[in-house]
Amino acid sequence: MTAGLVRDWLAAGELDLPLPGQGHTGQRWAQLTALGEIDVTAARLAEAHTDAVAILAELGGEAPSSGQLWGVWAAESSEAALTATVDDTLVLLDGTKPWCSGAELCSHALVTARLPSGERGLYAVDLSSPGVQALPGSWSNAGMAESDTRSVQFNRTPATAVGAPGAYLSRPGFWHGAIGVAACWLGGARAVAAALYERVRAGRADAHTAAHLGAVDAALSAAAAMLTVAAAEVDADPADHAGRAELVARRVRTVVETAVDETLTRTGRALGPTPLCADPVHTRRVADLSIYVRQSHAERDLERLGMLAAEAA
Repeated sequence: MTAGLVRDWLAAGELDLPLPGQGHTGQRWAQLTALGEIDVTAARLAEAHTDAVAILAELGGEAPSSGQLWGVWAAESSEAALTATVDDTLVLLDGTKPWCSGAELCSHALVTARLPSGERGLYAVDLSSPGVQALPGSWSNAGMAESDTRSVQFNRTPATAVGAPGAYLSRPGFWHGAIGVAACWLGGARAVAAALYERVRAGRADAHTAAHLGAVDAALSAAAAMLTVAAAEVDADPADHAGRAELVARRVRTVVETAVDETLTRTGRALGPTPLCADPVHTRRVADLSIYVRQSHAERDLERLGMLAAEAA
C-alpha cells in the first residue's frame, strides 16, 4: 500500500511543494501534515523526497526529473561506514549506509559519506548505478514496516557531490527540513486521534473520555499553531541571519512530539484495548507513529533546546 500511495502522490503532483523560505512555507508543512494524516509511513517517504528537492535547490544541485523518487540517507552508525573518494574526476562511494528508508522504492538518493579528510560530504546517487545493493532487512516491528528501511551497500558507486563538504549540516535548510518531519508527525497524531474524536462525536463517551479528547485537541492545536508561527519566521528570514533556525526547529519538534505522546497515551487510555485489537487501521496508525516519532532523540534534544533557549533569553 505504502509504495503505491507514494508513487500516486508523486504522479499527481502532490509532492510538488513550495520550497522553504519562499513565502509559502506554511502551505508546504500543511501539505506534509495532510499526507501524514492519510498514511504516516507514506508521508515519511514523501517528506524525504520533498526535502531532497529543497536540499538540491539550496546547495546548487541538479533538480530531480519527473517521475524520480528521492531519499535522503544521512544516518550514521559506529557499526557501518560509507566513504567517498575522488578518482580523477569521479566521486566513488564505498561501504554501507544504515537506516535507508525506501531502500528499493527510491530511484535516487542524497547520501552523506566521509571523505579521507574526515569531513562529511553529501552526494547524489542514481540507485540504478553499478555497485548499489539493498541488504536483507532486519525490521521486526509492525510499525513503519512498509517504509522499506534497511542498510544499503555501495561498491565503487559513482556519485555527484552536492555542495561543499559540511554544507548539508551547516545550512539553515537542515533545520527547516527537521520541521517538515514534525509536520508529518502531527498528521499521524491526528489520524490516531480520529477514533477518539469519533467516539465523543457519536455520543458514546463518558466524561473521562471527553476529558481525554479535550487534552488531545489542545495539544494538537498547539502543535499546529507552532508550525504556523515557525513558517512565518522561516519566510521572514530564510537565510537565518538571526541565527534562530535550530532553536525554532527544536521548539516545534518538542511541542509536536508532546502532542504525539499525549495523543498516543490518552487515546489508548480513553478507548481501551478494543481498537488496538479489532481495528487494523487504528492499530497500524498507532504502531507507525510510535516508531516514527522516535526519530526524536528525547532528552538529548531537550537538553540542546534548553541550552539554546537559555542563550536566547
